[in-house]
Amino acid sequence: MKGKLTILGSGTSQGVPVIACDCEVCQSSNLKDKRTRTSVLININGENHVVDSGPDFRTQMLRENVKSLKSVIFTHEHKDHIAGLDDIRPFNYLEKREMNVYASERVKEALLREYHYIFTKDKYPGVPNVKLTIFENNKFQIDEGIEIQPIEVLHYKLPVFGFRIGDITYITDAKTISSAEKQKIKGSKTIIINALRRESHMSHFNLDEALDFIKEMNPKRAYLTHISHLFGKHNEIEKDLPDNVFLAFDGLTLDFTY
Repeated sequence: MKGKLTILGSGTSQGVPVIACDCEVCQSSNLKDKRTRTSVLININGENHVVDSGPDFRTQMLRENVKSLKSVIFTHEHKDHIAGLDDIRPFNYLEKREMNVYASERVKEALLREYHYIFTKDKYPGVPNVKLTIFENNKFQIDEGIEIQPIEVLHYKLPVFGFRIGDITYITDAKTISSAEKQKIKGSKTIIINALRRESHMSHFNLDEALDFIKEMNPKRAYLTHISHLFGKHNEIEKDLPDNVFLAFDGLTLDFTY
């Protein structure tokens, strides 16, 4: 079975350009330097699924002309990954079905706080209609015969989930990945991994750490995402990357096999 993954957003929590920033990256005219908050769209077996719905979710759906969406899968509870959940409402209305939402117990608690009006018994008319399914570090199905393997990483001390589906693995906001979790990644032909900037960071891979991880996993190809304006311009960064490593950018599409 063939699938397609689209990079909806490849930027860090502030996006690129950053508000009020005059640096050369934020002022770049290259569209590949315009980065919305990190998210991906997975199309498999005719259905669309999104990993994370951040503050730019609405813009991303319009840009990619998404007409149908079956599920939202959350990596963790930070605002740049959950802030757009309310904007699933048009899909509820058009498709006359609940939105499947997959989240860990920890993310569930955040959603209950942030979107209490979605989960209350006495709902206001027109609020998002969701079916919440809890997963922890165990496989789950997003459709019949379509299984996702969660991969637990640490974002400083916060547990965050990446996901493997078939021969592609997507991980964002990682600083530490255990040996046990790496075993779930090995054999992936394509890996998408966060690389915030060149300098070290408390809670994200920097470039060297991401490249070391990619070398250890040895995929056919790898893409760097969750990119800060402090990293540099797209074209300049790519000159320094190994032959099988590329920078992700908003709108990039990748094929994978399930």
